[in-house]
Amino acid sequence: MDFWQLIREAYTGYANYLWQEITQPGWHSYFYWLIGVSAFFLILEWVRPWRKNQSRFRKDFWLDFFYMFFNFFLFSLIVFNAASNVVVHFFNNLLASIGVTNLVAFEVMSWPTWAHLLLGFFVRDFVQWWTHRLLHRVPFLWEFHKVHHSVKEMGFAAHLRFHWMETVVYRTIEYIPLALIGIGLRDFFIIHIFTLAVGHFNHSNFKLNLGPLKYIFNNPQMHIWHHAKALPRERSYGVNFGLTLSVWDYLFKTDYIPESGRDIELGFPGDEDFPQDFTHQITHGFTGRTSPDSSSRHRSSP
Repeated sequence: MDFWQLIREAYTGYANYLWQEITQPGWHSYFYWLIGVSAFFLILEWVRPWRKNQSRFRKDFWLDFFYMFFNFFLFSLIVFNAASNVVVHFFNNLLASIGVTNLVAFEVMSWPTWAHLLLGFFVRDFVQWWTHRLLHRVPFLWEFHKVHHSVKEMGFAAHLRFHWMETVVYRTIEYIPLALIGIGLRDFFIIHIFTLAVGHFNHSNFKLNLGPLKYIFNNPQMHIWHHAKALPRERSYGVNFGLTLSVWDYLFKTDYIPESGRDIELGFPGDEDFPQDFTHQITHGFTGRTSPDSSSRHRSSP
C-alpha cells in the first residue's frame, strides 16, 4: 500500500469513526460511555465527597475535562491514529520479511468469552503496571509523566490528565503482549470501559470501604498516596503504581498507605514552576526540565 494512501485512509477512517460516534450513539459509542462514566463520578463526588472542603468544580477541573477528550479523541484525530497505522504497517512488513505473518501465539478467542476477557485484562494491566514504573524510573519519561502528577486537587477527571507521549509509550509496550494473545476489538472495548470506570474511581473525591477487595482493586485511598508530594526517602521513585489492580503493588512490595491521606499535599518537587496551561504542559519534556534533581521524584517526608 502507498505510504500516503495509508495516512489518508487513517485520517479519513478515524474522522468518520469519530463523527459516527457522536452522531449515531449506540452501546459501542465510547464517546458517550466516557461522558456517562464521568457524569456518574461527578455526581458521586458531589453527593458524598471525601474531602468536603474541596469545591464541586475543583482546581483545574476544566483543564482536566478538556484533557479527557483530547487524549482519547483529538490526539488520535490529529496524529496518533495515522502514525500508529504507519508504524504497525511497517512493523508487520518487517516481520513478514523474516517469515512471521501472524504474531498470535495463543488462540484465546476459542476460549469462553469470560476466560479471554479475564486473560486480556490481566495481561494488559500487568504490562501497564510495569510501564507505569518505567515512567517514574526513567528520567526522560518522568518529565512527561509530571503532567499527570501536576494535579493539586484530586478528582475523577484527573485520571485523564496526562501527556500525549504516555499514550505512545503505553501503546508501544502493550502492542506485542496483546498481539500474542490475539485479543479482539470487542474484548478490548469491554476491558477498556471497565478500566476507565476504575481509573475514574481511583482518582475521585470519594471514599468506599472495599474490605478485602482493596488488595485486588485500586481505590482512592490507595491512589492518593501515589500522588503524594512527600514520601519516605526509600520510596522516592513512587508507590502504588497499580492502574486498575492493586494486587501487583502488594505482590512486589510497592504498596504504601501509612494513614488516611485525605488531606496530604499532592504534586512533586518544583511543581510550583511547572506549566499551568495546556499548551505548555503538552510540550513539556521536549522544551526542558523543571526539577532541580531528576533522580528524585518526591520530597522526602520528615
